[in-house]
Amino acid sequence: MPHPVMYDEHDPWLARLRRLCDRLPESFEKVAHGRPTFRAGEKGKVFAYFGGGVKHPGGHLRHDAGLLFLPDPADRVALEDDPRTWVPAYLGPSGWLGLDLDAPDLDWDEVAELLDASYRLVASRTLLARLDGEAP
Repeated sequence: MPHPVMYDEHDPWLARLRRLCDRLPESFEKVAHGRPTFRAGEKGKVFAYFGGGVKHPGGHLRHDAGLLFLPDPADRVALEDDPRTWVPAYLGPSGWLGLDLDAPDLDWDEVAELLDASYRLVASRTLLARLDGEAP
């Protein structure tokens, strides 16, 4: 049984996220578990999800305008202290964090940097060379 769709195709936060992900070499979007995922290269390793949630004693709190990403290990502690970030259900134990894209003080240059770091953690050496301008 397929997962229900848990996002709005015309969401403005998703549109901005798509534009940022499109800048990364061979990134593509694929819906999985009812949400858009952004993947790197032929093997399609996920570097970002749009939307997520947090488990809490009363159930599940959805973050529909959330970005799930793999943080650079050097930035992880600072990001965990940021009130805009949270540890997502299911993916949190694997090192993923969530960021609220609808936060009033959101800096989209920072979002681009977080996406770049997450992409670098899953992309192949060939894709990284292209990202850094070292390959044709």
